[in-house]
Amino acid sequence: MQSLPPVIPLFDSIQYLDEGNPSVNQHLAAMTINRVNDAALVYEHAVDWLSEQRFSENNYKTYRSELTTFLHWCFDVEGISLSEINRRMMNRYVDYCLDPPTELIAYRNVAQFVTVKEWGERAPNPLWRPFLGKKENDQILPYRLSDKALKTKIAILSAFYGYLINEEYTERNPAMMWMRYSRFASQPMRQQSLDDDESIKSFSELQWSYIMSAAEKMANEQPEQHERTLFLVSLMYSCYLRISEVAARPGFSPVMGQFRRDAHSGVWGFFIPISKGGKRRTVAVSNQLLSALERYRNYLGLPSLPTPNENTPLFLRHKAAGRGRDAGLRNANLGIRQLRDEINYLINTAADLAQDDGFEQDAQEMRQMTPHSIRHTGITHDINLNGRPLSHVQADAGHDSIDTTSQYLHTTKTERHETAVGKLINRLRGID
Repeated sequence: MQSLPPVIPLFDSIQYLDEGNPSVNQHLAAMTINRVNDAALVYEHAVDWLSEQRFSENNYKTYRSELTTFLHWCFDVEGISLSEINRRMMNRYVDYCLDPPTELIAYRNVAQFVTVKEWGERAPNPLWRPFLGKKENDQILPYRLSDKALKTKIAILSAFYGYLINEEYTERNPAMMWMRYSRFASQPMRQQSLDDDESIKSFSELQWSYIMSAAEKMANEQPEQHERTLFLVSLMYSCYLRISEVAARPGFSPVMGQFRRDAHSGVWGFFIPISKGGKRRTVAVSNQLLSALERYRNYLGLPSLPTPNENTPLFLRHKAAGRGRDAGLRNANLGIRQLRDEINYLINTAADLAQDDGFEQDAQEMRQMTPHSIRHTGITHDINLNGRPLSHVQADAGHDSIDTTSQYLHTTKTERHETAVGKLINRLRGID
């Protein structure tokens, strides 16, 4: 049995990142169940963010080391979620980094993961430690973290929190706030919020019609590949879902039984057991989404609607997994990256259709969208087109405050322009 280091490294080299690691998965599952109920969700967000650095090896190595140290402190040392951290807690983290436990300091660089020859799998390197100290003439020097290194650590965490804000995992950036009030502050820093035009990226009504038309066309022409795509996009739009809420991760695998019919009212809802900040919620289900569910289940050869506590996976693989923890399994849910790839393929296909019809600007804008834009679009359309009450949308979206929901009221530049273009400077001009 391979021994483990005192701190489990969480992110293998970039070429192995998508495969997952049994030791890491086991650690995260235990952490999610016993200490921090959204630990696995945070990990998936971290993997997605790190994946964006795959073309810069130096950035990737620096970022993953800092995230590993920070997540270790949050989960193992403090037992708290990232969404609970404020500026004062960041002070505690800085103190921890300035004076780490002696057993967590190494004095030479080693790989975080190694390949175990006996069974050919990657495993945490028992010699790895999250902090690196120095020796001089074989004498251990007192551990010291330079100001430059500290600023780099906080800058990385601030960038990660910016990503988490955009993914609506949290609404604050404690790393940025710490820097603003620290001795390193040189100028006022603005906290990112959903008011920012670049943060709320949603499809226009025309663009969304191309998304749904493309999904239906793909499902009709290649049902074995894209009936799943059509249901996935219908579900995410109708229930304002984050992709992490419908993807498998350590400690959670979505099932059909999350669609539930209230025995008294007969109303259907989609239950989300783990979401942002570890919260749970039930989203009201529309008749059209129920029809989409029936179509998808009929294609799979299942009864039209789920039975109570049905454990059928929500999204079946098209073929058995070739590697990783689900190798050989077909009856297993897809992870975030597989679902993200499926949505991105749909968006690009829809953009091609829009471009073929002469909507070149719309096509370019669509290609800039992400799977998370579907959540923004569902919320924006329900408020501005369907006229749903803000309080209803707030509950279904899982927003902490109705102020957050209110930011979706005609937030885009296009919508603001459309309401401003006809404004008069002098309404009585020309009247004698």
